[in-house]
Amino acid sequence: MTETRRKVLEVLAGKTVSPPPIWLMRQAGRYLPEYRATRAVAGSFLDLCYTPDLAVEVTLQPIRRYAFDAAILFSDILVIPDALKRNVRFEEGHGPRMDPINDDGIRLLKPEGIAEHLQPVFETVSRLRAELPSETTLLGFCGAPWTVATYMIAGQGTPDQAPARLFAYRNPEAFDHLLGFLADVSAEYLVRQIDAGADAVQIFDSWAGVLGEEEFTRYAVKPVQRIIASVRAQRPQARIIAFAKGAGQLLNGYRQATGADAIGLDWTVPLSFAKDLQKEGPIQGNLDPMRVVAGGVALEEGIDRILDALGHGPLIFNLGHGITPQADPDHVSALVARVRGAR
Repeated sequence: MTETRRKVLEVLAGKTVSPPPIWLMRQAGRYLPEYRATRAVAGSFLDLCYTPDLAVEVTLQPIRRYAFDAAILFSDILVIPDALKRNVRFEEGHGPRMDPINDDGIRLLKPEGIAEHLQPVFETVSRLRAELPSETTLLGFCGAPWTVATYMIAGQGTPDQAPARLFAYRNPEAFDHLLGFLADVSAEYLVRQIDAGADAVQIFDSWAGVLGEEEFTRYAVKPVQRIIASVRAQRPQARIIAFAKGAGQLLNGYRQATGADAIGLDWTVPLSFAKDLQKEGPIQGNLDPMRVVAGGVALEEGIDRILDALGHGPLIFNLGHGITPQADPDHVSALVARVRGAR
């Protein structure tokens, strides 16, 4: 009996797989009619995240349709502040909202009760590993401390996360404490996902691109390094992808500084730069999500450029950010077929 290959894990171990494995950020989402149908019966978005029956179902939907090489747990980066009782809610048309935290609130944060609150997530992971095809890699994830902190400080997302940047300048000790606290609880969250059955995990730093060089090192690199070091101390074989969206040239040295196995690249990263980063290890990315919306020649050319530039090294094919609700499911079928047809 031949051993099942999990191609994403092979790439994370540094191997070149041809054609490269593929999955898409937000592959379980509003572009799929079956997701919209499940979402309609879920109640709130957080109810969808915390109800294993529904979270398993929406995670499996894109696997059934496209047979992606990886499934990513359906959840949200803000379940951590929700577990910290920050009154997280998702308002239609406005996105996430929560009670803003201040200096006093940061000092009062405690890790007790977080694991219990997130138990439904771990159940979902366990059930997914049992139900997924054996060749499909199961990815867990968390938000990076900087990105999660930006929402906690402002109580919502803002165009350039100015409230968090200003808070960090005015209250450096409190902000460092918040990032350290989030790093520690996020590491435990990832370890529990791995123990529940996740094959690898991804750390999403969606707002890394608003930081200057010094701030990037302090607020994006060091907390992610702290998470990865903690996870590896407890689970030495853990495979970890770090995605610092918008970091651009600051990605130079990011892999080495954080200890990540692979780094995710957004669509603004030049392919020539991506090729240099790939010489140091596996990369993931980086098709512009708008090419999936456009379809046709725009989609085909975008795929071919990435494969020509990066397909001869360790690559996990993905988008440069999450797929958008406007994407046509048939365009995703065409994307998968073209990547898998590459030689």
